[in-house]
Parts: sequence; C-alpha cells; structure tokens
Amino acid sequence: MAETLITGGLVVDGTGAPGTHVDVAVRDGRIVEPDDLGPTPQVIDATGAVVAPGFVDLHTHYDAQLSWDPTASPSPLHGVTTAIGGNCGFSLAPAGEEHAQYLMRMMARVEGMPLEALEAGLSWDWTSFEDWESRLEQRLGVNAGFLVGHSTVRRAVMADDCHDEASEEQVDTMARIVAEACADGALGFSTSRAATHNDGDGDPVPSRGATDDELVALAGAVRDVPGTTLECILAGSINGFTTDEKELMTRMSRAGNRPVNWNVLGVSALNPDGHVEQLSASDHAAAQGGRVVALTLPHTMKIRLSFLSGFVLDGLPDWRPVLSLPVAERMTALADPDVRRRLAAGADSDEAGLLRALADWRRLEIIETFAEVNSAHEGRTVGDIVDEVGGDPFDVLLDIVLADDLRTGLRPTGMTESEADWKLRAEVWRDPRTVVGGSDAGAHLDMMCGAIYSTALLAHGVREFGVISLEEAIHQLADVPAALYGLTGRGRITPGYAADIVVFDPDRVGYEPERMRADLPGGAWRLYAEATGIHHVLVNGVPVVDDDRLTGATPGTLLHSGRDTETVLP
Repeated sequence: MAETLITGGLVVDGTGAPGTHVDVAVRDGRIVEPDDLGPTPQVIDATGAVVAPGFVDLHTHYDAQLSWDPTASPSPLHGVTTAIGGNCGFSLAPAGEEHAQYLMRMMARVEGMPLEALEAGLSWDWTSFEDWESRLEQRLGVNAGFLVGHSTVRRAVMADDCHDEASEEQVDTMARIVAEACADGALGFSTSRAATHNDGDGDPVPSRGATDDELVALAGAVRDVPGTTLECILAGSINGFTTDEKELMTRMSRAGNRPVNWNVLGVSALNPDGHVEQLSASDHAAAQGGRVVALTLPHTMKIRLSFLSGFVLDGLPDWRPVLSLPVAERMTALADPDVRRRLAAGADSDEAGLLRALADWRRLEIIETFAEVNSAHEGRTVGDIVDEVGGDPFDVLLDIVLADDLRTGLRPTGMTESEADWKLRAEVWRDPRTVVGGSDAGAHLDMMCGAIYSTALLAHGVREFGVISLEEAIHQLADVPAALYGLTGRGRITPGYAADIVVFDPDRVGYEPERMRADLPGGAWRLYAEATGIHHVLVNGVPVVDDDRLTGATPGTLLHSGRDTETVLP
C-alpha cells in the first residue's frame, strides 16, 4: 500500500479558498484523510512551500511526443499533471500508415514538429483511434487525454480529395468515425479554420475545406457520448470574429450539446479593448442556449525565429524558395551576395505587409548562438554588433547565422510585458467566459516552449506584479480547466480526488531561459525550458518530479471519455 504524508506546507486546494496549513495524505493514488494512513508513510516535508493540485493544460500537441517521451517533458517540471492533445483538428489517429507521409508533413509544417522526429519516433501502424491510444496505456508520466482531429478524419475518409467540399455520404462517414473514436475514449472533437494552418504542400489543412454544415454535423457526433467536448480555432480567433463565426460556434455547441472552447485569446494593454468584442461570441452563444469559452494565454509568447526552421521568415516575399532548400544548399544560397540582395529587397517591399517590420534587421536580438566565434554576440541586437564591427546589418546577421549552421535563435525586440498587461489579463481570467491555457506544448518546437505558461503566471502574475492572488491563480490553473472538460476527481486537493499534487516554493517558482537541445528522435532539435522552485510533482500519488528533476516514473492515466470525464452541458 503506497502511502505518503505531505507536511508543513500551505495547502491551496484549488477551489479559490484561502490556503491553510494542514497535512495532505495520499494512499493508493488518492487523497485521503491523514488519520487513514498507517504508522510509517513516506513523508514529504513541505515547510515553507505551497501544496497545490496539479495543473491542467487543455491545449497541447503531445500526441506524437508521448510515443517516445512518456514524461511529456518539460510540462511536469512546470507543475502540469494532466495534458490534453489532439487540438486544432490535428490528431494522429484514426488515419494510419497509408496517410502517414501526408500527416507527418502537415504536422511538421503547421505545428513545428521536426519531420525527422516524426519519421523516426512513430510506427504509424495503428488501424483506429482506439488502437493508437492503446499504445500509450500504462506508459504515461502525466494524465493524458486526446481529442479526435477534423483534418485527420477528413484525410482518412477523403484521401487526396481532402481539400474539397465533402459529399453528404462523406460527412456521414466522418461523423460516424468521430462518434466511434469518442466511444473508444477520445475526449471530443477539434477543428481549425485558421488562415495560418497550411499543410506540407502549402495548401490549407483539410479541415479548412469543410462547410459550416459539415462542422456542425461533426460537432453533433459527440452529443451521445458522455464526457466529451469541442475545441476549435477560427480565422477570427486572432483578428476578430465575424457574425457568421459567432453563429458557427453557437451552432456547434448546440449540435453537440457541449461547450466549445476556442484558441487563443491574447490580452495586451496595447489593445485594452481588443478582447471585449472577442468575448461577445460567448454572449451570442449563451443567448441561444450554447456555450463558447475563450482559451486565454496567461503571458506573452515570445516567438523565436531561425533560418533553420524558416517559419514566419518564409512568409516574406521571395524567401520561401530559398528557405525550403536543403540545409547545405540553403547555406550556399545565403552566402551568395545576389541572393542576399534579393531577400533584403523582398523583406523591405510593400508586399511584405506586417512582416516588413522584420526588415529592420538592427532590432533583431541574438538570443542563442552555437559557434564559438558567435558566443560574444549572444544577448545583443544586430544593431549593437554592427555599431561595433561595422558592415551592412543584413550581411552581419547572415554571417552570424551561417557560422551557426542556421541554428541561431533570433527574436524581435520590443516584446516586453508590463504591469498593465498582467493587470488586464487577471481581469479577463476571472471572467467565466474564459479559461487559462493555450500552451501549445509539444508543438512549434523551433519557435517557443509554451510549457512555461503555468510558472510564468505564478512568477509574474502572482509574485512580481501581484495582480492575482495565489489562491486565484491555482484555481485558474487547476480547477477551472478540469471543470470545463469534466475531469472527474481532478483539479482540487480534497479527500477522494486523485493525488495530482504540486509542491513549490512561492518565492522561487518560475522558468529558465529557453535553450535548444537535440533530444528528439533522429537527433532533431527542440526548444526547452527548465523550471525553478518546483520541489515535487505527484501524478496519481507517484513522484514524477523531485527537486526540479524528472524521475522517469509513468503513473499517468490515459483519460477515457465517460470513464474519466463527466458530461459538461452548455
């Protein structure tokens, strides 16, 4: 009988109630009353620390990574004990081996997962959603559940015609597959109409070919399966919803008889009213008996650029043909003065649109270098370096990039956060039309490490700026997302609940700078950020993190709709 007693800590139970100094007892993966333990439990001394329920991350893309990394690193280091994948219409199943190349290239393009890692790390021999999920059973470091993705279902049914409008028969087949996947354990259905979501050929991902009626039909496929939900990203998720988009989400919610959460709502003091109109989508749905919830990012995601991935940079006029070349050929091209002149002209043209701001090369910050000759440049802007050594800023930048074999990490300056940003965000988090999340952990591995969202909220929102109380923050990180997805017995510290527990130092909790590491299958690289101040993380009562380090244990539960979730109605 596995028994643990956590003593001396400030217990913040996730409900939003004030923290109290009480002991927390764990037996057989559940929280129990301390009197229920035997005489010699394992003791965790939490004196001076906070004891909180594990954090629930509703928006990850760990579907692939969990095949080769059961720990879902680095999310548990940041206190996450439950992760939901299959978002934005991108799941690995039910499409199998015959669609593997298309899906891998799509995931590599739209979600920034290195193609070599997907090829080396996945077998692609599953025959159904249930068959794929079964491979993760009893080998998870966190609790994990997955939505079934629209683009994947569309590819499985329509093959090379997946970009076209579907026939009535094809829609019926897709709806049947969605319902079957949910009955077999999927937590719901996800889809995308984001204008930035394109496949490996540069075409819109399959879900973008669907009509409104198809989306509503597939949302309705979850209605009869208990414990399911709906997730989407639309074209207006960033720039503002149209009336038609608000109506579409309302129809989806009513068809499925479930909440719809959309991603992702950014909140900034530079645009203090920007979120108001976006949240009106929730009011539109509520007036018609639906429910729409905004997934709101708790911090500013600082995007990293590189000439190795080329993502974002390849949106500049005339850049894509160069950045799509194999690495060796790309380096040869970037060393050519004529190519440099052509790229610089394209970046500085009116056709570049908003991306034209990148052409102010002096403002780019060198955030990580790899060659010894570049070590002194780290942490400086291209302008600083030009002022010291002279030369044309674009040439200086490309010389640095070439010396690093294209791996140089770059970031536009001016992405700092203010107290006003955090204050406004805190107000939005308290709105019942929102839920905290949007990490995208497991995706965009060359651009960011979204797993820091939880420790960023605690470090900045609670400690640095004090715009939200510790109790409120933990409520938002654990109980609120667990309740939205109907996760039974998770999100709180109370007897009978699963022993998903985080013990952290409130004076030190935070995150380390993002750094590149080559630990993916095939030797591929990813951005990774360690955490600070996280003493212990327990999943179902078993330590998965001790003193800021992963233990390698795999006590996580594969979350099954209806068994591990209850139905949440609009």
